Amino acid sequence: MYRKELYVFAEKKPIKAIVRNYQEEDFADLIAIQQECFPPPFPSDLWWKEEQLEQHVRLFPEGALCVEIEGEVVASMTGLLVDFDPNHPDHTWEEITDGGYIRNHQPNGDTLYVVDISVRPRFRKLGLGKLLMEAMYQLVVHKGLTRLLGGGRMPGYGQHADRWTAEQYLQAVLRGEIADPVITFLLRCGRTPVKVVANYLDDAESRNYATLMEWKNPFFVHPETERG
Repeated sequence: MYRKELYVFAEKKPIKAIVRNYQEEDFADLIAIQQECFPPPFPSDLWWKEEQLEQHVRLFPEGALCVEIEGEVVASMTGLLVDFDPNHPDHTWEEITDGGYIRNHQPNGDTLYVVDISVRPRFRKLGLGKLLMEAMYQLVVHKGLTRLLGGGRMPGYGQHADRWTAEQYLQAVLRGEIADPVITFLLRCGRTPVKVVANYLDDAESRNYATLMEWKNPFFVHPETERG
Protein backbone atom coordinates (compact mmCIF):
# COMPACT_ATOMS: atom_id res chain seq x y z
CA MET A 1 0.00 0.00 0.00
CA TYR A 2 1.10 3.58 -0.68
CA ARG A 3 1.52 6.48 1.71
CA LYS A 4 3.62 9.57 1.20
CA GLU A 5 3.72 12.71 3.32
CA LEU A 6 5.11 15.93 1.89
CA TYR A 7 4.48 19.66 1.57
CA VAL A 8 2.76 21.53 -1.23
CA PHE A 9 2.71 25.29 -1.56
CA ALA A 10 -0.13 27.81 -1.67
CA GLU A 11 1.99 30.65 -3.05
CA LYS A 12 4.73 30.83 -0.37
CA LYS A 13 2.91 28.92 2.36
CA PRO A 14 3.83 25.23 2.79
CA ILE A 15 0.87 22.93 3.41
CA LYS A 16 1.22 19.34 4.53
CA ALA A 17 -0.33 16.78 2.18
CA ILE A 18 -0.69 13.01 2.35
CA VAL A 19 -0.91 10.84 -0.76
CA ARG A 20 -2.42 7.48 0.14
CA ASN A 21 -4.73 4.71 -1.01
CA TYR A 22 -8.38 5.58 -0.55
CA GLN A 23 -10.64 3.43 1.59
CA GLU A 24 -14.36 2.86 2.10
CA GLU A 25 -14.60 5.73 4.59
CA ASP A 26 -13.47 8.09 1.79
CA PHE A 27 -16.26 7.20 -0.64
CA ALA A 28 -18.58 10.11 0.19
CA ASP A 29 -15.72 12.60 -0.28
CA LEU A 30 -14.69 10.98 -3.58
CA ILE A 31 -18.22 11.28 -4.98
CA ALA A 32 -18.42 14.92 -3.85
CA ILE A 33 -15.12 15.63 -5.60
CA GLN A 34 -16.52 14.27 -8.86
CA GLN A 35 -19.60 16.45 -8.56
CA GLU A 36 -17.44 19.53 -8.09
CA CYS A 37 -15.01 18.66 -10.88
CA PHE A 38 -17.51 17.61 -13.53
CA PRO A 39 -20.60 19.83 -13.33
CA PRO A 40 -23.20 19.87 -16.14
CA PRO A 41 -23.09 19.57 -19.11
CA PHE A 42 -20.86 16.64 -18.10
CA PRO A 43 -23.19 13.64 -17.59
CA SER A 44 -23.93 13.12 -13.90
CA ASP A 45 -24.28 9.38 -14.46
CA LEU A 46 -20.52 9.29 -14.99
CA TRP A 47 -19.84 10.47 -11.43
CA TRP A 48 -18.53 7.76 -9.14
CA LYS A 49 -21.02 5.44 -7.49
CA GLU A 50 -20.28 3.58 -4.28
CA GLU A 51 -20.50 0.25 -6.13
CA GLN A 52 -17.69 1.33 -8.45
CA LEU A 53 -15.48 2.56 -5.62
CA GLU A 54 -16.01 -0.72 -3.78
CA GLN A 55 -14.67 -2.55 -6.83
CA HIS A 56 -11.62 -0.26 -6.98
CA VAL A 57 -10.50 -0.98 -3.43
CA ARG A 58 -11.30 -4.68 -3.74
CA LEU A 59 -9.80 -5.46 -7.14
CA PHE A 60 -6.82 -3.10 -7.32
CA PRO A 61 -6.28 -1.08 -4.13
CA GLU A 62 -2.81 -0.07 -5.31
CA GLY A 63 -4.42 1.91 -8.12
CA ALA A 64 -6.86 3.76 -5.86
CA LEU A 65 -5.13 6.95 -4.68
CA CYS A 66 -6.20 10.16 -3.00
CA VAL A 67 -4.67 13.30 -1.50
CA GLU A 68 -5.59 14.38 2.01
CA ILE A 69 -4.99 17.90 3.35
CA GLU A 70 -5.84 18.77 6.95
CA GLY A 71 -8.05 15.71 7.22
CA GLU A 72 -9.98 16.46 4.02
CA VAL A 73 -9.79 14.32 0.88
CA VAL A 74 -9.29 16.86 -1.90
CA ALA A 75 -8.14 14.86 -4.94
CA SER A 76 -8.21 11.32 -6.29
CA MET A 77 -6.88 9.16 -9.08
CA THR A 78 -7.86 5.64 -10.08
CA GLY A 79 -6.22 3.08 -12.35
CA LEU A 80 -6.40 -0.55 -13.40
CA LEU A 81 -4.05 -2.94 -15.20
CA VAL A 82 -4.72 -3.91 -18.81
CA ASP A 83 -2.87 -5.53 -21.70
CA PHE A 84 -2.47 -2.81 -24.32
CA ASP A 85 -1.76 -3.55 -27.97
CA PRO A 86 -0.09 -0.48 -29.58
CA ASN A 87 -1.04 -1.85 -33.01
CA HIS A 88 -4.74 -1.65 -32.11
CA PRO A 89 -4.99 1.37 -29.83
CA ASP A 90 -8.61 2.45 -30.41
CA HIS A 91 -11.06 1.87 -27.59
CA THR A 92 -13.67 3.67 -25.53
CA TRP A 93 -13.50 4.61 -21.88
CA GLU A 94 -16.48 2.36 -21.25
CA GLU A 95 -14.76 -0.66 -22.80
CA ILE A 96 -11.36 -0.37 -21.21
CA THR A 97 -12.53 0.57 -17.69
CA ASP A 98 -15.65 -1.64 -17.58
CA GLY A 99 -17.70 1.52 -17.21
CA GLY A 100 -15.59 2.52 -14.23
CA TYR A 101 -16.17 -0.74 -12.34
CA ILE A 102 -12.74 -2.20 -13.40
CA ARG A 103 -14.02 -5.79 -13.16
CA ASN A 104 -11.82 -6.40 -16.24
CA HIS A 105 -8.68 -5.58 -14.21
CA GLN A 106 -5.86 -7.89 -15.34
CA PRO A 107 -3.41 -8.52 -12.47
CA ASN A 108 -0.71 -9.49 -14.99
CA GLY A 109 -1.41 -6.68 -17.44
CA ASP A 110 1.49 -4.66 -18.87
CA THR A 111 -0.12 -1.21 -18.72
CA LEU A 112 -1.45 0.93 -15.88
CA TYR A 113 -4.55 2.59 -17.32
CA VAL A 114 -5.89 5.81 -15.82
CA VAL A 115 -9.61 5.60 -15.13
CA ASP A 116 -9.98 9.07 -13.64
CA ILE A 117 -8.16 11.96 -12.00
CA SER A 118 -10.01 14.69 -10.10
CA VAL A 119 -8.93 17.66 -7.97
CA ARG A 120 -11.34 19.88 -6.06
CA PRO A 121 -11.41 23.25 -7.90
CA ARG A 122 -10.31 25.30 -4.88
CA PHE A 123 -7.19 23.13 -4.51
CA ARG A 124 -6.04 23.19 -8.13
CA LYS A 125 -3.18 25.65 -7.64
CA LEU A 126 -1.27 23.27 -5.36
CA GLY A 127 0.02 20.80 -7.96
CA LEU A 128 -1.99 17.89 -6.57
CA GLY A 129 -2.80 16.41 -9.97
CA LYS A 130 0.87 16.17 -10.81
CA LEU A 131 1.52 14.70 -7.38
CA LEU A 132 -0.98 11.91 -8.04
CA MET A 133 0.43 11.32 -11.51
CA GLU A 134 3.94 10.95 -10.10
CA ALA A 135 2.63 8.42 -7.56
CA MET A 136 1.16 6.40 -10.43
CA TYR A 137 4.47 6.58 -12.31
CA GLN A 138 6.13 5.15 -9.22
CA LEU A 139 3.61 2.32 -9.27
CA VAL A 140 4.47 1.62 -12.93
CA VAL A 141 8.16 1.35 -12.04
CA HIS A 142 7.49 -0.63 -8.86
CA LYS A 143 5.46 -3.26 -10.73
CA GLY A 144 7.78 -3.35 -13.77
CA LEU A 145 5.04 -2.30 -16.20
CA THR A 146 5.60 -1.04 -19.73
CA ARG A 147 3.67 2.20 -19.47
CA LEU A 148 0.97 4.35 -17.96
CA LEU A 149 -1.79 5.17 -20.42
CA GLY A 150 -5.08 7.03 -20.43
CA GLY A 151 -7.46 9.02 -22.55
CA GLY A 152 -7.18 12.75 -21.96
CA ARG A 153 -10.34 14.78 -22.43
CA MET A 154 -10.09 17.74 -24.83
CA PRO A 155 -12.52 20.21 -23.24
CA GLY A 156 -11.19 23.15 -25.22
CA TYR A 157 -11.86 21.47 -28.55
CA GLY A 158 -15.56 22.33 -28.65
CA GLN A 159 -14.68 26.02 -29.07
CA HIS A 160 -12.61 25.24 -32.18
CA ALA A 161 -14.50 22.31 -33.72
CA ASP A 162 -15.94 24.50 -36.48
CA ARG A 163 -12.49 25.18 -37.92
CA TRP A 164 -10.25 22.29 -36.82
CA THR A 165 -10.45 18.52 -36.72
CA ALA A 166 -9.61 16.99 -33.36
CA GLU A 167 -6.18 16.03 -34.71
CA GLN A 168 -5.55 19.59 -35.90
CA TYR A 169 -6.59 20.89 -32.48
CA LEU A 170 -4.09 18.57 -30.78
CA GLN A 171 -1.32 19.76 -33.09
CA ALA A 172 -2.17 23.39 -32.25
CA VAL A 173 -1.81 22.52 -28.56
CA LEU A 174 1.53 20.82 -29.23
CA ARG A 175 2.75 23.89 -31.16
CA GLY A 176 1.85 26.05 -28.18
CA GLU A 177 -0.69 28.09 -30.15
CA ILE A 178 -3.43 27.29 -27.64
CA ALA A 179 -3.64 25.56 -24.28
CA ASP A 180 -6.14 22.85 -23.37
CA PRO A 181 -7.11 22.45 -19.69
CA VAL A 182 -6.48 18.70 -19.74
CA ILE A 183 -4.05 17.97 -22.58
CA THR A 184 -1.67 20.76 -21.59
CA PHE A 185 -1.78 19.57 -17.97
CA LEU A 186 -0.91 16.01 -19.04
CA LEU A 187 1.98 17.28 -21.17
CA ARG A 188 3.31 19.14 -18.13
CA CYS A 189 3.12 15.87 -16.21
CA GLY A 190 5.35 14.13 -18.75
CA ARG A 191 2.70 12.33 -20.79
CA THR A 192 3.05 12.13 -24.57
CA PRO A 193 0.31 11.73 -27.21
CA VAL A 194 -0.32 8.37 -28.86
CA LYS A 195 -3.33 9.21 -31.00
CA VAL A 196 -6.70 10.96 -31.03
CA VAL A 197 -9.65 8.63 -30.45
CA ALA A 198 -13.23 9.37 -31.54
CA ASN A 199 -16.29 8.45 -29.46
CA TYR A 200 -14.14 7.87 -26.40
CA LEU A 201 -16.57 9.29 -23.87
CA ASP A 202 -19.94 11.06 -23.76
CA ASP A 203 -18.38 14.50 -23.42
CA ALA A 204 -19.96 17.49 -25.18
CA GLU A 205 -17.06 19.88 -24.46
CA SER A 206 -14.61 17.49 -26.16
CA ARG A 207 -17.08 16.52 -28.90
CA ASN A 208 -16.59 12.96 -27.56
CA TYR A 209 -12.90 12.95 -28.56
CA ALA A 210 -9.93 12.15 -26.36
CA THR A 211 -6.19 11.93 -26.86
CA LEU A 212 -4.53 8.73 -25.70
CA MET A 213 -1.45 9.82 -23.77
CA GLU A 214 1.22 7.61 -22.27
CA TRP A 215 4.21 7.68 -19.98
CA LYS A 216 6.70 4.95 -20.79
CA ASN A 217 8.58 3.27 -17.97
CA PRO A 218 12.20 4.43 -18.48
CA PHE A 219 13.44 1.37 -16.57
CA PHE A 220 11.48 -1.18 -18.60
CA VAL A 221 13.60 -3.54 -20.68
CA HIS A 222 11.75 -5.63 -23.24
CA PRO A 223 12.71 -9.35 -22.93
CA GLU A 224 13.81 -9.47 -26.58
CA THR A 225 16.08 -6.46 -26.07
CA GLU A 226 17.52 -8.03 -22.94
CA ARG A 227 18.35 -11.23 -24.82
CA GLY A 228 19.92 -9.29 -27.64
